[in-house]
Amino acid sequence: MALDTDKIIEELKGATILELNDLVKAIEDEFDVTAAAPVAAAGAADAGAAKSEFDVELTEAGQEKVKVIKAVRDITGLGLKDSKDLVDGAPKNVKEGVSEDEANDIKAKLEEVGATVTIK
Repeated sequence: MALDTDKIIEELKGATILELNDLVKAIEDEFDVTAAAPVAAAGAADAGAAKSEFDVELTEAGQEKVKVIKAVRDITGLGLKDSKDLVDGAPKNVKEGVSEDEANDIKAKLEEVGATVTIK
């Protein structure tokens, strides 16, 4: 018996999350497999790859808090209140998923006004 892949995909597109969850459980039970195993293997393969996205964390505001708030506002485009809340809540991520060059640029701008910054 040949599978009609297009028909199966169309059925899956129309399914709810609960129906898909039940399907995964049924496949796991029927074939004695675990859906989590391929995900873990993919994660292990990604660990060896070079990192291309970085998070910039404001670790500490330092002595010049007002200057740090202004710098965060310029970097993120947030409003004054949101920028102040971010600085007050340190350690917090200022930006996530940026390139290495952008992360280093943001770090330099924040350290220039006295903040402590970590790139992750």
